[in-house]
Parts: sequence; C-alpha cells; structure tokens
Amino acid sequence: MSKLSPPKRSPDRCPTHPGAFLREMVLPAVSASKVDIAAALGISRQSLYDILSEKQPVTPGMAVRLGVVFNTSSASWLKMQVAHDLWHAEREIDTSQLHSLEEAG
Repeated sequence: MSKLSPPKRSPDRCPTHPGAFLREMVLPAVSASKVDIAAALGISRQSLYDILSEKQPVTPGMAVRLGVVFNTSSASWLKMQVAHDLWHAEREIDTSQLHSLEEAG
C-alpha cells in the first residue's frame, strides 16, 4: 500500500509569504475587521497591513501572537517565513567564490 503525499511545490516557485496566507486564506474565514485583528494581536494596524502586504516578515514573536489569536501552530507561521526567506537568499547571494571546508582540506 503506497502512502499518499502532498504534491511537491516547484523549486522555481517562491514559497508563500505568511502575510499572503493570512490575507488570502485566514482573514476571509474570520468575521472580524482588520482593526479588531490588529487589536487582538496587540499590534498597530500599520504593522498588520505591512505583514499582509508582505513588507514585514513574521518574526518569532509575531508567530506566537498569530498562533494564539488564530488557534494555530506558532511554528507553522515561522516555517512559512523561513521557507520564503531562504528561497530568496538562495537566489540573491552569490556563492561562486565560496567553497566547502571539506574541499579545502
């Protein structure tokens, strides 16, 4: 019997920013205004808008807040942010002059 697994995301596609997930999936399912959500998170409306517009990352502290307010895992919010950031770093950092220490020895 084979185990079903979710489809793999193309490595060429940027992982979803947690702000986009919050904006597109979570907020439409919640019957609260953005003002109320910002208040529940204990942040300013501008901070919430910056996360939703993907201008601000989800920090560990924000992940804890999101986990409590939306009854989700704090780690899941942080994992989304790390995947997003790492995807960008792997494409932005020039590694052509770097080498493994194992190769140098």
